[in-house]
Amino acid sequence: MLPGVSQRPRASLGRVLDDLGSTLLELVAGDVDQPEGISALAIFDPLDEPVLAPRSLVLGVGVDPASGTLAPLLRALGDHGTAGLVVRAPVALTPEVRAAVQDSGVALIGLRRGATWAQLTALIRAMLAEGDIGVTSHESLGGLPSGDLFAVANAVAALLDAPITIEDRSSRVLAFSGRQDEADPSRVETVIGRQVPERYAARLTEMGVFRDLYRHHAPVVVSPQNLGYDGMTVQRVAIAVRAGDEVLGSIWAAMDGEVDGERTQALLDASKLVALHLLRLRGGADVQRRLRTDLIGTVLEGGAGARDALARLGLSGRRLVIVSAGLLDDHAHADLERLADALSVHLSATVPSSAVAAVGGTVYGLLPVVTATAGPEQRVARLAADFVDRVDGNLHAIVAVAPAGSDISAIVHGKAQADRVLRVMREGHTGLRVARLDDVQTLALVLELRDLAAARDERPGGAIARLMEYDERNNAGLVESLAAWLDALGDVGKAAAALFIHPNTLRYRLRRVVEVGELDLNDPEQRFAAMLQLRILAQR
Repeated sequence: MLPGVSQRPRASLGRVLDDLGSTLLELVAGDVDQPEGISALAIFDPLDEPVLAPRSLVLGVGVDPASGTLAPLLRALGDHGTAGLVVRAPVALTPEVRAAVQDSGVALIGLRRGATWAQLTALIRAMLAEGDIGVTSHESLGGLPSGDLFAVANAVAALLDAPITIEDRSSRVLAFSGRQDEADPSRVETVIGRQVPERYAARLTEMGVFRDLYRHHAPVVVSPQNLGYDGMTVQRVAIAVRAGDEVLGSIWAAMDGEVDGERTQALLDASKLVALHLLRLRGGADVQRRLRTDLIGTVLEGGAGARDALARLGLSGRRLVIVSAGLLDDHAHADLERLADALSVHLSATVPSSAVAAVGGTVYGLLPVVTATAGPEQRVARLAADFVDRVDGNLHAIVAVAPAGSDISAIVHGKAQADRVLRVMREGHTGLRVARLDDVQTLALVLELRDLAAARDERPGGAIARLMEYDERNNAGLVESLAAWLDALGDVGKAAAALFIHPNTLRYRLRRVVEVGELDLNDPEQRFAAMLQLRILAQR
């Protein structure tokens, strides 16, 4: 426990259902009113032996509720002390399934059609993160838990007697209240997608709604008739959420009727309360990010405080796989933070106790080995490959994976090894996007030899020096021709094609290489020496 920091209670199943409610989840059977919180989020994999912490919430991605495997799965999860199982709705509650729920103590929950597993994972992960490092003591703002936007949304909805959403400046849904089914199809679509649909947002922009919303302090009314979409049948009333001159977001209520003075005042009061919580969330996220970055940086440096930092991350005594990630494109600090956040969310479902942060210009992850099976690096590499594929449309990510280690010295060595691999990918010496040292060891050694040669101010000598000098005077292309021929392992046709010249031209140049460079191309030692100098000293 950090000095002056108290752990907030983990989200319980009851709270998850209350906050995500009828829009995303439905309770099929079981008791969700137990006080114990959810300890972790896990994904069920029928091909992998489950290693579950007690009170885990398991996502049954791909589990067919009608296949007859549901009851045995519930009983197996009950042996692990699992809190709940989420499967895709609809779920037929047969006597066998009902008995399995009762015997196992595992609550059975349905994920509604239209909602995605990725959305559910991100939302529940955000709830679980309330107890993570960097969250300050349990404060209250306006009588509500500080930073708990879902509690704020429900309180505002009760005040206005209407379902509401809290959105940021980009129309992303930050939180929503219950009773969304009382609105209309467009609101349900917005909540499930966690984003105002583009066609609605574009129309609102055309109508000048966002301009009026952010320019004035009064509520803005949007009628279904003016919007012109069948999916919207209930009037929207919106008000901007401000902190001084800065617009933080907005509140959107789905309610018909006139917006009188009482309703206007209620919206103004609600916007002030939401502003306080948004500022608290923003500040808390910054503190959490900085603290996690400092702790991970301390562990990777391996100094005197490394063991304490590892313990504060909850990873003490665990075998860890180190990963380093970066971006192929030139990137700003914000892009690196986006990469760190995306990687953290991706790993949270499979390795919930992993720690990820951007340290310097690289994103590092510490992933505890969850099974005793051999080859945890291969499993992490598969996770990394899946991550790179998922974010490829927005972030051109690369990930290096180091071997697992159990002590600080092994972690520091793993970090250094991952950095070596990442450098090979960053500098474009391989087409791999996920790699281990075994994949790029020779390339890494060549780069390090180049560094050593540069530090010593080494220059090409012998045959290569003579050829370079001749090329500089005559523009003969002898060094280029020799390099292409060596790369093609002596295949004149292939080398000529790479140079876009006729094979006879290349043969003539090779004869000049022998004459000018005094180089015997039939001697393997001389060929190797020439290739090494070309790779290290005469970089092409």
